[in-house]
Amino acid sequence: MFDPLRSKLRVILYSAVVFTFGMAAASSFGWTGASLAMPVVSDSPQVPEESVRAALDLSNAFVAISDAVTPAVVRIATSRTRTTAARGGGQPIPEEFRQFFRMPDPGSQAPVQAGGSGFLVSQDGYILTNDHVVSGAEEIRVFLQDRREFPATLVGTDPTTDVAVIKIEGAGLPTLSFGDSDRLRVGEWVLAVGNPGFGSGNQLDYTVTAGIVSAKGRPLDLIGQGLRMQGNQNSQFAIEDFIQTDAVINPGNSGGPLVDLQGQVVGINSAIASETGFYQGYGFAIPVALARRVMEDLIEFGVVRRPWLGVSIVEVTPEDAEVYGLPEVSGVLVQGFGGEDEQTPARRSGIQSEDVIVAIDGRPVRRVGQLQQTVAQRRPGDRVQVTIYRDGSPREVTVQLGEAPIASAPVQAAAAPVRSEEKLGISARQMTPELAEQFGYEDSTGVIVDGVQAGGPAARRGLGAPGWKIMEIDRQPVANLEDMKRLLDVVQEGQVVSLRIGLSDGSSRVVNIRVPPR
Repeated sequence: MFDPLRSKLRVILYSAVVFTFGMAAASSFGWTGASLAMPVVSDSPQVPEESVRAALDLSNAFVAISDAVTPAVVRIATSRTRTTAARGGGQPIPEEFRQFFRMPDPGSQAPVQAGGSGFLVSQDGYILTNDHVVSGAEEIRVFLQDRREFPATLVGTDPTTDVAVIKIEGAGLPTLSFGDSDRLRVGEWVLAVGNPGFGSGNQLDYTVTAGIVSAKGRPLDLIGQGLRMQGNQNSQFAIEDFIQTDAVINPGNSGGPLVDLQGQVVGINSAIASETGFYQGYGFAIPVALARRVMEDLIEFGVVRRPWLGVSIVEVTPEDAEVYGLPEVSGVLVQGFGGEDEQTPARRSGIQSEDVIVAIDGRPVRRVGQLQQTVAQRRPGDRVQVTIYRDGSPREVTVQLGEAPIASAPVQAAAAPVRSEEKLGISARQMTPELAEQFGYEDSTGVIVDGVQAGGPAARRGLGAPGWKIMEIDRQPVANLEDMKRLLDVVQEGQVVSLRIGLSDGSSRVVNIRVPPR
């Protein structure tokens, strides 16, 4: 008689015997070796912590500095208008081909995007940066590390020191404090923070690099040369006394802070020495002692009131030291005086040609840039004690500083009225059957965008090409250009406009665009 229970037990017994035999056979062939087992990975340090304690402490210091400093560093994006050059020897592009290239006409105005870095110095939004980052900008936008975005206004610039101040509207913003660049020593660790790679398509926002102070008092003639190339008559007042560092600085870092190991700003990253345009080991920063003094004037007066000694000077050479009986090769030699009638503050105080200035208020003066920076940190009307060497002997002269005759920048003409759609950086047309066919729409009614300003508000939100249809503005339907104008005319600077746009495939999406200041 068939017994189901006995049959099941027999099958289980046979299976167990076969499994045991199979495992034994596999083991004899090495098929179940340890190579298939999960390896045991140690998490013990390779080097004892005590052996690298100093390095770990420095690394932790860098981390702490980065955490404290980076929130107050900003990315600055600017827009300028440039007249486009003629192409092909001035030959115009035939009209029948222009629609394919979408190139601006020669001589037309085209926007140029640029930018750099800066850092907040007050909780209500004052930002210190470089003059060359924001000078001539028609629109300035500021981006914080927490992804907030602000329109900025230009408070003032000083091309002779490459310092500028801009402002955003805010409260309780993160800020940086100022250190003492005069006490900075060669060999000290410093960190540079900024936004390298601006405009390259590979944004590297809020990058922190570390290095040391390589040298101080570098007279590169970068600012003066730039002013001369522009035909700026103020080039004689350029001050260049740069801090040199090997902390990595690249295009886009300009205007960012150079900070010490206490997280205090000691310089503004400003320039690199490079044959390629990219970092090759030499970065330069404006001493914060000078930048702070310029900033105070720009905030208080809108312009820099530069103290003026009124001397034409060169650095002392070994031959000069021998001729004038100097105790060391140091100081600046007075060659003449800066005024047309030579009645400058220095001249009136009794300083003479061929005097050697060796100190101001007891602080040694060893080079031209140091004298310029020392004087620039005073105010017009201040009295300073100048130590000079004359006929091999030191003597003291008191000079009341004047105000440098720096020519003001020309006042820009008032901006022309802005058309409603230009607030968003677009141009629009009434839809026609021809446009509907060109862009693939079945419906030939409504408003279509036929141009997008490069780097404008719409382009920044990803609408980089013409051809999309405006269906709604702030949830109100748009049937024609009159509707669009009516809805956009009431929008103010700083407000956000909600656009519902239609695409040729029948889909739609909403894009929120902030109207920038003009």
